[in-house]
Amino acid sequence: MKNSLGGVDTVLLLGGRSEIGLAVVARLVRGGARRVVLALRDAANAVPPDLPAEVHLLEFDAARPETHPEVIEAAAGLVGDLDVVIGAFGVLGRQDGYDADPAAAAADVMVNFAGHVSTGLSAARRLREQGHGTLVVLSSVAGVRVRRANFVYGSAKAGLDGFAQGLRDSLHGTGVRVLLVRPGFVRGRMTAGMSPAPLSSTPGQVADAVVAALRSGHDSTVWVPRLLGPAFTVLSLLPRAAWRRLPR
Repeated sequence: MKNSLGGVDTVLLLGGRSEIGLAVVARLVRGGARRVVLALRDAANAVPPDLPAEVHLLEFDAARPETHPEVIEAAAGLVGDLDVVIGAFGVLGRQDGYDADPAAAAADVMVNFAGHVSTGLSAARRLREQGHGTLVVLSSVAGVRVRRANFVYGSAKAGLDGFAQGLRDSLHGTGVRVLLVRPGFVRGRMTAGMSPAPLSSTPGQVADAVVAALRSGHDSTVWVPRLLGPAFTVLSLLPRAAWRRLPR
């Protein structure tokens, strides 16, 4: 549960190797969080990060939705009430690869969308029972208006974005928050070797925005950087023919 000052005490990171997720966790620990669960694949052989907190590693596979309720309950069994649950797992594939291998496209959509649906509903049930807590959903501007350059990835993020908004509405009045995060291009391991898009950011900058929003105490949608919000308001008005001509 939250500490005596009302701050975050316990954190569950689904996708325990995520650069953004770990950056958020590190900042929450600096802010007073004492107990952390990192859920990730091959947890038995993983090395926990050096954090001044109690850290637990838990086996988690985003592609196995039948195990997700057990993961949430196991995390709660380790640290008690979950103050913040962060969904930070995903796969960034190439559109040309998906064009050549539809089965791979379907598998990645399973992780990027269906995996978040399963974990999100499981986490929401736990947080509702507690009567408090925040689910942080890492979406992307790629899902706000899907581009032909990465439409498989973007369509999964579009589904996730809609799911998070609907889940937020369904939890209104329960004491549970849903924080929807829409980063642009993030320069990190996942995008290594790619040319950064305009208004790109770092995992640390995304984490700073997430932690600031958590402290606000309100449901919100976080654009990183903030300028992407008004930028996509304008881009959403582009006719389809003009949108289609944007650089790949």
